Amino acid sequence: MTSGEVEGVRLQKVLAQAGVGSRRRCEELMATGRVEVNGEVVTQMGVRVDPLADLVRVDGRRIPPPSDHVYLVLNKPRGVVSSMADEQGRRDLTEFVAGREERLFHVGRLDTDTSGLLLLTNDGDLAHRLAHPSFEITKTYVALVEGAVGDAVGRSLRAGVDLDDGAASVDRFVVKDRGRGRSLVELDLHMGRNRIVRRLLDAVGHPVVELTRTSFGPVRLGGLSVGRSRELSREELGDLFDSVAP
Repeated sequence: MTSGEVEGVRLQKVLAQAGVGSRRRCEELMATGRVEVNGEVVTQMGVRVDPLADLVRVDGRRIPPPSDHVYLVLNKPRGVVSSMADEQGRRDLTEFVAGREERLFHVGRLDTDTSGLLLLTNDGDLAHRLAHPSFEITKTYVALVEGAVGDAVGRSLRAGVDLDDGAASVDRFVVKDRGRGRSLVELDLHMGRNRIVRRLLDAVGHPVVELTRTSFGPVRLGGLSVGRSRELSREELGDLFDSVAP
């Protein structure tokens, strides 16, 4: 951050370009102490910042740096391979990015028979950090499973279950509904091992009938229709950058 008149961009302009509001609205936010730069509240209107290097927040929410990168969330249908070019000729992700000039790739993956939230981007650095196990990004899944799930199942899954590639556990487990020999459950976990949700539920005696991922870190599927995509909001993108901050 600099207060000079040569280098950097005026803070209120950076905020306005990020979609926070009009220049006048951004100045009001600064004047009332709601804007921080690198952890310090900034109320001075002449302050200039480096939008690529300085960490800017409004009401505690990170403002992502300006970028030419694309960040999309896709509601992947079941039966679609998490690949941009499937060698076996199966239905893949290319149909959902047709017409886009950018070369996009997916962050992590979803099994072919799992639907739900998949991030697509051309930001290789962010994608690498999101996929790295050291950041432990939490994902939420909703599963329709066989059988009536009892309270003991959640305790077992939170405590940890031994699988063929080591112990695994969930961070949260909730039974949403029971009926007609099946149950609807929701769970959070940060592990990214192959088919981990299906293997965990199978290990406790409740094989998965249908599985959908509904969130990836701070990004939620919401009401996005199956097969449709949308750009991440400024708030989602800022929170996503925060989730993998060094």
